[in-house]
Amino acid sequence: MPHTLGSVLVGAALALLPVAHSESATSLRLTLKHPGREGAAPRTATLRCDPPGGRHPEAVRACGDLEESGGRIEHEPDGRMCTAVHSPVTVRAEGTWRGRPVRFRKNYPNDCVMRSRTGMVFAF
Repeated sequence: MPHTLGSVLVGAALALLPVAHSESATSLRLTLKHPGREGAAPRTATLRCDPPGGRHPEAVRACGDLEESGGRIEHEPDGRMCTAVHSPVTVRAEGTWRGRPVRFRKNYPNDCVMRSRTGMVFAF
């Protein structure tokens, strides 16, 4: 009986401790910038996965895109038709995906091409 009470007390104490981030956590700081637009400040968001969250308005879908691509920010174009309008966009992602470091920076000719190649990751 004394062991049972001790186990219950230790278990209860452990349950009250803050949960540490696991080695497999995903947390990305994302930046989207339109260098050709005067007065347009860079936009930023934080994306966390497992569970989806952070300050990303489409966290569930963005995490799904990362899961589908094996953690790669950029993938093959999704088939959408984009115009040849030149309105450059620069994106950056820094942080971790499932505990692995991520550093990504890329320039795209416009938002449509960027979304075609990055899915919902920069949809904020």
